[in-house]
Amino acid sequence: MRWIYTPLATAEVEEFSRRLGVSPVIAELLLRNGLRETDAANRFLHPALAELQDPFLLTNLGAAVTRLKQAIERREKLVVLGDYDVDGVGSTAFLVSVLRRFGLDPRFVVPRRLEEGYGLSRGAIDRALEAGRPDLFIALDCGTNSHDELAYLQAQGVDAIVIDHHRSKEKPLGGGILINPHVHGGAEDTPWRNLCTVGLVFKLVHGLLKQLRAENHPVAFRIKLKEYLDLVAMGTVADLVPLVGENRILSYHGLRILQQTQRRGLRALMDVAGLKLGQEIQPDDISFRLGPRINASGRLADAALSVELMLSDDAVFCADAARQLDGFNRERQEIERQITETAERMVEELYGGAHGLVLFSEEWHPGVVGIVASRVTRKYHRPCIVLGHENSLAKGSGRSIYGLNLVEMLGTCADLLSSWGGHPMAVGVSLPRANLEVFRERFDGAVRTWQRGQMAEPGLEISCWLTLEQVRDTLMEELDTLHPFGQGNPEPVFGIRGARFLQRPEVFKEQHFRFQLGDERGRRLYGVAWKLAHRLPPVGVPVDLAVQLAWNFYNDRKLLQIELLDWRPGGADAQGAS
Repeated sequence: MRWIYTPLATAEVEEFSRRLGVSPVIAELLLRNGLRETDAANRFLHPALAELQDPFLLTNLGAAVTRLKQAIERREKLVVLGDYDVDGVGSTAFLVSVLRRFGLDPRFVVPRRLEEGYGLSRGAIDRALEAGRPDLFIALDCGTNSHDELAYLQAQGVDAIVIDHHRSKEKPLGGGILINPHVHGGAEDTPWRNLCTVGLVFKLVHGLLKQLRAENHPVAFRIKLKEYLDLVAMGTVADLVPLVGENRILSYHGLRILQQTQRRGLRALMDVAGLKLGQEIQPDDISFRLGPRINASGRLADAALSVELMLSDDAVFCADAARQLDGFNRERQEIERQITETAERMVEELYGGAHGLVLFSEEWHPGVVGIVASRVTRKYHRPCIVLGHENSLAKGSGRSIYGLNLVEMLGTCADLLSSWGGHPMAVGVSLPRANLEVFRERFDGAVRTWQRGQMAEPGLEISCWLTLEQVRDTLMEELDTLHPFGQGNPEPVFGIRGARFLQRPEVFKEQHFRFQLGDERGRRLYGVAWKLAHRLPPVGVPVDLAVQLAWNFYNDRKLLQIELLDWRPGGADAQGAS
């Protein structure tokens, strides 16, 4: 693996450090993130809810607020349909909860993945209409490309609002009110450009409350929008949208609300996931603990259970539902493990030379292939689409590598696909089985062209070089000001030169190892290396390390932990391979 480090001018780093009143390490990290102006850097370091811009700047948000006000005034019948992932579940729970506060009783529907497919499908709509025709139908995290389905609703006299952040493949919707920053254009650097759906719902509710408070509506003054930021943070982190602009503000404050959440369902879910109330919540806790459990019901059962959990105040129901989700997640993990092993064998035996991977099996469960695509993409550093079998279709999900826009790649294959959509790093795809081989060739060719014929080589970008003496709690406290890390604000990777392992690393679970390092003053530092047991470093010999730094919460203690990503013999060139 190549280590890549582009030095910054020492004078520039020191001057920026002085102007901001931060350490040179933080100054260098900010400069690498493109934050060269003092005001912009200060806003980044101190994300404030007061910096959120006027929600009515979003195209069509005013029209959607007017239609919701009408629904509240007339006590209309509403249906809310949301996608089955964390973003869709959080969006649905958020909007339904707020509308209930205004005296409405909206029905909510989550598509049943195996029966009805993805998003605003005809099957999901028909099921939603079984209990009677509503006055207003609100689609969340889907619907941008659902021209026929919206026309079907309108033919029955049902008004529609669509709130979505997926890219449009066709002309904008002709009917209904669509809130989607990617469809209505505007400057790429608008702070709300990359909001996921739950962030857009936040903007919609903000606009609704603002309007109703101006009209002295009593309920509007009793709703504290900040209390919904736990749902916003979960959807924002889980959906892999860039954590910059308003996403940074919402997730920064939302993570703090989440760790003290008063939502019974979330507290029960945190309990089964091993997270204590009040414990500091990091994005990884959403990505690897809470999110997968919420997603598991939509992948293997009915995601309505996750929405009900977010809305419920019944402690017994919440505990039982959280246990059910935990059980679904364990089942999902086992299915995923088996599929991943088979998918990796396919890559090794059949598609080793492919630049873009398309993997398919009739036996694979379409509900978990997205996670498998993520694992294969990370292991082989290639964009990967993993497809299972559903009726006559090959159906599944894709994940990308940094810089490659999967939506654009699929656009070159659109004539072969039944449906597709998503965002640059993650997509959903379905196509007739008969088109599979041609699609595999076309997708590989599109990726190959983008890469100009060169297979992408995994690289590790070193953000900053440290000495072991600098690795202290004080540095961790400074790094906390850069949280949350994620898309658009990557967690820094630090280089450490000439470190010595004090004793042979301790291998555990046959894949990982724990280790100890000593600094110049004899202080011991402890760390872990995930899935590196096949590359144990030598003892007592200087080596260079590529690491990340994290807090390890154990037995009510918060300990600094080094997480080793890679190592190489001491003194190697920073651009070279280990």
